[in-house]
Amino acid sequence: MDEREWLAERFEQHRRHLRAVAYRMLGSLSEADDAVQEAWLKLSRADAGEIENLGGWLTTVVARVSLNMLRSRATRREEPLGVHIPDPIVDPADGTDPEHEALVADSVGLALLIVLETLSPAERLAFVLHDMFGIPFGEIAAIVDRSPEATRQLASRARRRVQGERTVPDPDLGRQREVVDAFLAAAREGDFDALVAVLDPDVVLRADLGGGVTQEVRGAEAVAGQAQVYSRLGLVIHPALINGTVGAVTTRDGRPFSIGAITVRDGKIVELDFVADPERLAQLDLTMLDR
Repeated sequence: MDEREWLAERFEQHRRHLRAVAYRMLGSLSEADDAVQEAWLKLSRADAGEIENLGGWLTTVVARVSLNMLRSRATRREEPLGVHIPDPIVDPADGTDPEHEALVADSVGLALLIVLETLSPAERLAFVLHDMFGIPFGEIAAIVDRSPEATRQLASRARRRVQGERTVPDPDLGRQREVVDAFLAAAREGDFDALVAVLDPDVVLRADLGGGVTQEVRGAEAVAGQAQVYSRLGLVIHPALINGTVGAVTTRDGRPFSIGAITVRDGKIVELDFVADPERLAQLDLTMLDR
């Protein structure tokens, strides 16, 4: 084995971790892959013999690349002015693909990623690296070019923002499924009262409809009314795990129509997040529908 092959083998040992870091930072699977590829290119040009902690070095590189991507995204205003739904991780209803386990570990559902989208790039990096991966503030400070204390404050602000939202679902997938099945049954039957009964009074529905058009609906009665509208579209519902929690993929005339993550907390649905942009759906791996 020559030196490049040896280096590539060592890099592959860290790929899943690096992709998990980048996905939490960016909320985009393609951009996460780009950040990991950039880390490989930098490693291949570096003097690997001088790197004492390869995992730490690679994590720092991916964090820097992701931070620059976030800053560039904010400058160019690439995202629509409304809510942005990050890329969902879709798995069959009976279990998470081992390839996805690092991506969805620690309850990294779409609800949490949507909150992370509201943070500044530096706040997001400080929170992700410290709270999710346990990296010391002294190391993060060098990446964001702040003092350790200022970096601690970045993470603290981000943490308060995250804790102010209901992003962590009930841990029991079976109970989640019962609530979601009750919601879907009520939607099929057009039973408004039954829909409202499984929705939290402050439930929020968010959707990326494509073409820069987004939707946000709040309140149990408003969301129930929206569910009744969608129930008339003739959609076929495929149960799935979306970022490790109960959700669904819908198809219409055999084609993907939407991917929906449903957050159940204390036995009620508190959030529904949908990607219904045809272009984005075409880029996602939905082979789980064939199982």
